[in-house]
Amino acid sequence: MTLPGRDGLVPRLAGTCVLGLLLAMSAQGFAEARSGLSDRPPLPAMGPSLRKAVAFATTEQPGTIIIRKSEKALYLVTRQGQALRYQISVGRDGFGWTGVVKVGAKTEWPQWRPPREMRARQPELPELVPSGPYNPLGARALYLLRDGRDTLYRIHGTNDPSGVGFDGTSGCFRLTNTDVIDLFKRVPVGTKVVVQ
Repeated sequence: MTLPGRDGLVPRLAGTCVLGLLLAMSAQGFAEARSGLSDRPPLPAMGPSLRKAVAFATTEQPGTIIIRKSEKALYLVTRQGQALRYQISVGRDGFGWTGVVKVGAKTEWPQWRPPREMRARQPELPELVPSGPYNPLGARALYLLRDGRDTLYRIHGTNDPSGVGFDGTSGCFRLTNTDVIDLFKRVPVGTKVVVQ
């Protein structure tokens, strides 16, 4: 009888250890492990895609983002006379703004630091919400800069898909996670963003 070489022996031993541990766990152990997982809130839904290709007249170049707050819509110009339209939430009364900015950075599953002004209005907010699926910025964030300086405004996702299509933000533009992931893939850093 020949023994397997070291390369074959290590994976077999590891597999045997895992199998032994599983067999040693009682039904009660499985139930306890499962109840520990069920105590966590369920992962948030990514939300539906509210994106559609539309006819869109503009003098802006393809690749430009145009946000029309009154329509609660973000348009990504795809070619002359055409755009992708995403439904968004916009700033509530007193938090709307207009102007031309650029996408200065992009982040997957961003962390969130509520601005000092926001924390003054809502003292219960933490200083930092770490990255991950429960972060209020959702799955992706595009950071908006004006003249190279952070505006503190973002185009971002949400873990609450029902929170899209309203005047409800503090000046950011919110899409479903499904749509912000799609936009994120299409838009490079440096993209022009026109907020109307």
